Amino acid sequence: MELLEKVIVYPEQSTLNKRIFLSNIDLYLVVYQDNIFFFDPPSSKMSFSKIFNKLCNAFSKLLVHYDFMAGRLVQSLEDSHRFEIDCNDAGIVVIAARIDRKLSEFGDIFAPNQNLEEFAIFLQGEQEEEIDLKEKPLLSVQLTQFACESLTLTTHYNHCTLDGLAVRDFGANLAALTRGDPLIIVPFADRTLLRARNPPKISYPHFEYGKATNIENLFSVRGISGGINVRQNVIQNQIQILYLSPQQIASFKMKAINDCNLKNVTTFHVVAGKIWKARTIATKMLDDKVTTMLFPVDVRKRVFPELPYGFAGNALVPGFARATVKELTELEDAYHIRKVQEGIERLDDEYIKSSIDWLELNKGVPCREDSFSLVSGLRLGLEDQHFAWGKLKCSTPLTVKSGLVMLLPAAPDDGGLNVCLDLPEDQMYIFRRIMLEF
Repeated sequence: MELLEKVIVYPEQSTLNKRIFLSNIDLYLVVYQDNIFFFDPPSSKMSFSKIFNKLCNAFSKLLVHYDFMAGRLVQSLEDSHRFEIDCNDAGIVVIAARIDRKLSEFGDIFAPNQNLEEFAIFLQGEQEEEIDLKEKPLLSVQLTQFACESLTLTTHYNHCTLDGLAVRDFGANLAALTRGDPLIIVPFADRTLLRARNPPKISYPHFEYGKATNIENLFSVRGISGGINVRQNVIQNQIQILYLSPQQIASFKMKAINDCNLKNVTTFHVVAGKIWKARTIATKMLDDKVTTMLFPVDVRKRVFPELPYGFAGNALVPGFARATVKELTELEDAYHIRKVQEGIERLDDEYIKSSIDWLELNKGVPCREDSFSLVSGLRLGLEDQHFAWGKLKCSTPLTVKSGLVMLLPAAPDDGGLNVCLDLPEDQMYIFRRIMLEF
């Protein structure tokens, strides 16, 4: 991998110097995430230098509208245990690199692949245990050209800035600006709409959250002295992939509808139910343990008033399914699926606001005990984005963190999906067997 150029890109024009409030949802996501996007060789024979310049120019224009992305995390002026974003036009990092290998040499690019981690090598810098966040860009990107002229765009961004839906909008706007078109979606970055009530009012038990500990520095940033340091996650996971074909998914759904007499069943409901059961059994949890599966749910239209179109922040809150291991192993599939449906249905306006208030009082994080998180990237529609140099081919996270299961679309026009997780081989054997049972 050869580093060709590294630049700081600033907003095209100065933006208003201000502080951006971060909601309690944003605050448990102060962690950097790496994604990679693939493009076929440009059909227009556009030079790599021109592509890089177009990308930098588009970012410069985009940062005028997403001024907080060019800012830095700092202590809140009102509460030293909170972060906020200082919109100070400090800029983002954009890197050009080249590798003397073909894209085909890197294997499966439709799911996390440890061979792909090389494409973030210039983004992460020194793997320091402690990083001073007030000096760290909230977004860094690396554009890499292969020997076959295919391209990758790797992003290293702080999750507190945007959730998956907001990232999709950000990418759509970036693509439009590379083409010379105007913004597609005007971002709305005011997160005070998700501020806790005063006084807080907790109306429900919130099993989806737990108290933070210093060990869980992936999320627990509020209580750290000075409020500006966060420990990087350096655990290397063994990524496992289970492919589910369209036929298998259709069979799962048909069984749920016919045999289990369930209504309004989606692909997510049935696949999530099977994953919950299979992972719990594979990890050999004791029968009397309570197992919890978390899954982010978009609440943009579930709160009142609804969040404005183009909301640019984090509005995915954890739904959950919860049961004893004995119940999961002995009861029919209908039980698992219905628990998933209930986990989504309970998220009405009062429950969401109660959860935000719970976080305000308890400074908590998503439940970590006997639990895991299932994140779906099936409906983001990222592959519809057209940049000046061509259409996005596919995208994937670079890795799967411990305690996380991801659902990602398989190859374009395939209709299947990839279940990505970090189980060891012996547990993966059991997981795979249970998942493929009908």
